[in-house]
Amino acid sequence: MTAFAMEPIGYVRGGRGVVEDDEWGAVRATIELDPSVVDAEATLGLDSFSHIEVVFVFDRVDPDGVCRGARHPRGRTDWPLVGILAQRAKDRPNRIGLTVCRVVSASGHTIAVEGLDAVDGSPVLDVKPYLGGFAPWGEVTEPPWATELMDGYW
Repeated sequence: MTAFAMEPIGYVRGGRGVVEDDEWGAVRATIELDPSVVDAEATLGLDSFSHIEVVFVFDRVDPDGVCRGARHPRGRTDWPLVGILAQRAKDRPNRIGLTVCRVVSASGHTIAVEGLDAVDGSPVLDVKPYLGGFAPWGEVTEPPWATELMDGYW
């Protein structure tokens, strides 16, 4: 396997300082972009989108705690044992997070967002506009435990 290094384009500033599981919908934060990685023009036009996808690193997960197989989501044994790739947990092999959040404003090296479930200081790997054309086609299905898990998340 070839090694591939990524450099954060910026960092989450504000919002929550600690990792929590629920009630992220009203959390406001700022993505502060690194001028040595992206120019100020990189956000030009981003404020015309209602939402963006943010790819970030769960940098506070202990590498020794990474799950490489299966587990009960949130440790709840009343939910089924499922593979780590069948859930969106933070302790996944590459510790990469992905969230669609609302754009409050975007200008220069600053993107203000609402509903980003990354904590203050989290490295941001990429930002993309959310395009409805990339949304799933047809019916979306998920198991009952996943619907229950998301109750209260936002």
